Amino acid sequence: MAPRRHPSERQRRLGAELRKLRTRAGISGDQAAVLLEADRARISNIEAGRIDVSRNRLYMLLREYGCPPGTLFDGLMEMAQGSGKGWWCEYEGVLARRALDLAELESRVTSIRVHDSLNIPGMLQTEEYARAAMASIEGNHENLDKWVRFRMERQRVLAGLQRYHAVICESALRTCVGSAETMRKQLLKLIEVARLPHVTVQIFPFEMGPYSAYSRSFIIMDSHTPELSTLYREYPISADFIGDGHRIAEYARMFERLASMALAPVDPAAAPEAHEARDSLSLLQHALHELR
Repeated sequence: MAPRRHPSERQRRLGAELRKLRTRAGISGDQAAVLLEADRARISNIEAGRIDVSRNRLYMLLREYGCPPGTLFDGLMEMAQGSGKGWWCEYEGVLARRALDLAELESRVTSIRVHDSLNIPGMLQTEEYARAAMASIEGNHENLDKWVRFRMERQRVLAGLQRYHAVICESALRTCVGSAETMRKQLLKLIEVARLPHVTVQIFPFEMGPYSAYSRSFIIMDSHTPELSTLYREYPISADFIGDGHRIAEYARMFERLASMALAPVDPAAAPEAHEARDSLSLLQHALHELR
């Protein structure tokens, strides 16, 4: 089988982790090729995600690379077994590869931490808000319905997560996306989703200064295996998937700082008197009042 030209993020990540383990073990690419009774090019293609590695061969490599039995070993075996097939495959050839990779990654993680300095995070958007937001940036309006449907389908992941924590800049509440009614429904949905026991929603207020804006938007997707967690950063025409543990730790510290500076989380179950101090819910309610 010829090497694939456009490996998915899962395939690239598996190859990158194998390269990391091989290098750490002091094994050359030629030595790894001997282990598999293959040529050096095959090892290069495996580590670039361009070709798959069988379960038996992966098991052999992991043992030779000194990867001990445990969550990382099991996680890499699971990654290799994954077919990459899922509901997102329906959108191949229509949406950007990075969007499909994000959906596949989200389906495999245990928790998500997201900071958005400009918009309501996609996982929490209403259909009307998503349509208005995408209509303003999506050049090909023939695909607008598919983009919106794709975003709504991504939200199914939310129910299966152990934890979802969003820190949203106040500017996302104040920027009118679509009509005032669209914004009203969107803010109400934020409060509704925050009722879920595993969901935390915090608002980063203007008075805390520009720190939130400087940090830009990012998503940290935590895996069963810490070594396989992923940082996602999106730009207007591209995106980064980062698996480097040190970079992820930097962003995790940034997220914790944002959360510590943000208003107390939305807690719709709290009694009214509990909201005498300014918190995320009171700010959302104030924004709702201004939309009347």
